[in-house]
Amino acid sequence: MKQEQLQDAVQKRRTFAIISHPDAGKTTITEQMLLFGGVIRSAGTVKGKKTGNYATSDWMEIEKKRGISVTSSVMEFDYQDKHVNILDTPGHEDFSEDTYRTLMAVDAAVMVIDSAKGIEAQTKKLFKVVKQRGIPIFTFMNKLDRDGREPLDLIGELEDLLDIEGVAMNWPMGSGKNLQGLYDLQNRRIELYHPDDEQHRFLPLNDDGQLIDDHPLLQDSLYQQTLDEVGLLKEAGNTFDRQKILQGEQTPVFFGSALTNFGVQTFLDQFLELAPAPSSHQLVDETNIAADDAEFSGFIFKIQANMNPKHRDRIAFVRIGSGEFEKGMEVKLQRTQKELRLNNATEFMSDQREQVKNAVAGDIVGLYDTGNFQIGDTIYAGKREVQYPVLPQFTPELFMEVIPKNVMKQKSFHKGMQQLVQEGAVQLYRNYQTGDYVLGAVGQLQFEVFKFRMQNEYNTEVVMKPMGERIARWIKPEQLDPAMSSSRNILVKDLAEQPLFLFENRFAEQWFENKYPDVQLTAKL
Repeated sequence: MKQEQLQDAVQKRRTFAIISHPDAGKTTITEQMLLFGGVIRSAGTVKGKKTGNYATSDWMEIEKKRGISVTSSVMEFDYQDKHVNILDTPGHEDFSEDTYRTLMAVDAAVMVIDSAKGIEAQTKKLFKVVKQRGIPIFTFMNKLDRDGREPLDLIGELEDLLDIEGVAMNWPMGSGKNLQGLYDLQNRRIELYHPDDEQHRFLPLNDDGQLIDDHPLLQDSLYQQTLDEVGLLKEAGNTFDRQKILQGEQTPVFFGSALTNFGVQTFLDQFLELAPAPSSHQLVDETNIAADDAEFSGFIFKIQANMNPKHRDRIAFVRIGSGEFEKGMEVKLQRTQKELRLNNATEFMSDQREQVKNAVAGDIVGLYDTGNFQIGDTIYAGKREVQYPVLPQFTPELFMEVIPKNVMKQKSFHKGMQQLVQEGAVQLYRNYQTGDYVLGAVGQLQFEVFKFRMQNEYNTEVVMKPMGERIARWIKPEQLDPAMSSSRNILVKDLAEQPLFLFENRFAEQWFENKYPDVQLTAKL
């Protein structure tokens, strides 16, 4: 691909993640976007379990059974001369580590908020990560078809709880049973909730923001109330500032209902216009690499086992940071300096995959992995050595001892343990003395998913014995004496064979520090 073609292709990319508290409607709005992209014919909803019509982005068996998203999904489509990459993330807090890493691979974020509940705990937590990255944040106030909170309160909450300016792009005319439509400030039109037909869904406004044609809405008190509120917004609200949006200091706020597909297309159109194309990345050596750099580079932000259980495959998700990917190209794995030929790569529609021949910066491709890759790895082509920054990793707080229920299935048990932990949602340790497996996670649900997948994907039932909350602290091998271990500070080793103690509580850790004052304990390697 010539340089001009590469630049043009990169400028058409829009790569973003959708974040929210569980049940705010994140997966539903994703599905509606896919409808506009023409890649699905009907939207499955999380609540469609009785019909078997599951959400497109919830591909894993346990997600279908429980109606929740527990892993990040990647979906892509073309829409209005843009190539869109959506990363639908888990809403459940027990899987926030997967979400955090996914947020490192996007250029913008869409924050979905339940208009009846406002900003909830998990949204606040994830927002902080987005804010730290300084990427644009777009807000969709969802579930307008239900009675909700006052729009002014919702906008005010953005500043009070998240410390970001909210600027209204449209404004609801009622809510729940009284919902009439949306007053679209940017496009100078009213979008009706129940139009007589699709041709009359949008009503134009004049320069003064008033309806042009004679319409029954003119006699509706809700219309007059909306005009008053919009007038107040123009006088006292935040002024739209594109530069602030791109710096993550201001969030455009859209109202709508994903379930009834109301306001979603208006949101998508505006988002694609305002959201940035891929830009440069800062590397470990503090130099930058441009998205349209002639040389290919990318980083692995996720590994997923058994997307196709029949083939026991393992896919490494790569965010292309620069240049162009071509099937069969040779790259270097920065961590090992090993050269690899990328003959087998795929692009995604959740669990539906197609072989990809070429892709550019901003795109997400999946590489079939035989054990070469780890989360956070950099791959690159060309003479310049490239290394992307380390991805965030959480220290587990909950621990479980794990053994196979059937000792005759040791082979599949060990295989499942090794493959599933490579995804990074749970951490694997071995007891220093006995060699028994110990799993660590930041949330209880991760253990439930792990147990389910071991049985469902590896036909191996496991028995989990809770160890409760523990404080993980690493110790330098040269300072280790196995006799330091006790029931209150269990000695284990991680996948890199590095020793660490799992302390029962802070008191046990302090007791150890007092007894061995020269031993240095660290929270992370």
